Amino acid sequence: MTLIIAEAGVNHNGQEELAFALVDAAHKAGADIVKFQTFKAKNLVTEEAKQAEYQVTNTQKQESQLAMLSRLELSYEIHHDLVTYCNSLGIEFLSTAFDLESLDFLVDDLGLTRLKLPSGELTNAPLVLAHARTGCDLIVSTGMATLSEIETALGVIAFGYTAAQDAQPSMLGFQEAYASEAGQKALKEKVTILHCTTEYPAPMEEINLRAMDTLGRAFDLAAGYSDHSEGITIPIAAVARGAVLIEKHFTLDKNMEGPDHKASLEPKELEAMVKAIRQIEVALGSSVKTPTVSEVKNKSVARKSLVAATDIKKGEELTEFNLTIKRPGSGLSPYRYWDLIGSMATKGYKAGELIIE
Repeated sequence: MTLIIAEAGVNHNGQEELAFALVDAAHKAGADIVKFQTFKAKNLVTEEAKQAEYQVTNTQKQESQLAMLSRLELSYEIHHDLVTYCNSLGIEFLSTAFDLESLDFLVDDLGLTRLKLPSGELTNAPLVLAHARTGCDLIVSTGMATLSEIETALGVIAFGYTAAQDAQPSMLGFQEAYASEAGQKALKEKVTILHCTTEYPAPMEEINLRAMDTLGRAFDLAAGYSDHSEGITIPIAAVARGAVLIEKHFTLDKNMEGPDHKASLEPKELEAMVKAIRQIEVALGSSVKTPTVSEVKNKSVARKSLVAATDIKKGEELTEFNLTIKRPGSGLSPYRYWDLIGSMATKGYKAGELIIE
């Protein structure tokens, strides 16, 4: 079954009550996981870091990233309460750590066993390595990345999973870990790789959904899709193409102030996406081509049999003029047509009667 992550992200706007309401909405929609973002703004950006273009557009406010992100932090105490609440509902809590302090908190304090490595941190080698050294399962997003950058990051992850904790990191060590049998085994067991287009919202012409297939083939890993497009069409298409995981931003209201609301689904849309994905999963079936129960029932009604076109006497020659093919399909198969032409009828038939030679 496709794992569905409802990405709350920072759409709580730094407010505790909105964070809990987002958990409720994700649970009601039927998502498997609700995901937040864990960071200390001062550890994430410099005072001079500018907003992305989409952040300026979506917030209609020009300010530093530091100022924007500082308003979007959730306290560690709220994280603890969210985990407890998620557990009570039966929905998994997940969060993305954007710095080492936050990563330690998620693993050591909250006890998470699954982590999400965001696209923007894929080249942050120390943070990538720290993720792998936790031993947790990893979901790796690949927005903005080349195949070479992804392979390098997977090498860091393979090193983190297989090398001793005190082993000195190096590019050679990463390459050797990636090429090793142990490294490949660890990656296959613990890593899911996500295709992603880093733009909010992502334009259709830049989705390149076939790249998800490329990732799966290139790295022989389970592949999924992290979606930033508008609507629910692309996640559904990704599942039809074999995505094992879908991640989608959602919000309580697209008109709220904040950088990600406009590229997010509202609760009813999230619910519709989950429902459509579950229907697609059923429709995909087993890949074995064989008549279904319904088709077996309808076969005799929809298919045809050999039928007497005219009255036929016993011993009369069967010809193209006194044989025809009509429904139902409960008689002789039309494939017997040529076998019967030129033979003698073993019994008499009324016009329209099924041939039973």
